[in-house]
Amino acid sequence: MTTMATNTRIGYVWGILSVITVISWLLGHSDTGGQIVASAPITIAVLTMGLIKTRLILQNFAEVHTAPRWLRFSTDIWLVVFWGTVLVMYLY
Repeated sequence: MTTMATNTRIGYVWGILSVITVISWLLGHSDTGGQIVASAPITIAVLTMGLIKTRLILQNFAEVHTAPRWLRFSTDIWLVVFWGTVLVMYLY
């Protein structure tokens, strides 16, 4: 059974996820006349927003926040390593 505080927190997280999704879409959507133009700062910003969204989803919807400390730490480390790997692959 969920409490009112849990429902409120989930609602706030859902709202934050929605806002981040819209912002990342706006950043990624460029009006360049049909040409695709790569931009490292925009890509890094969108990847960072993806990192934040993934952590919010893991913590709140996969309920990792109630897991043992080692599991919370492991998911955070995995997320940072994965994000760093994708970033390095994009930049080089």
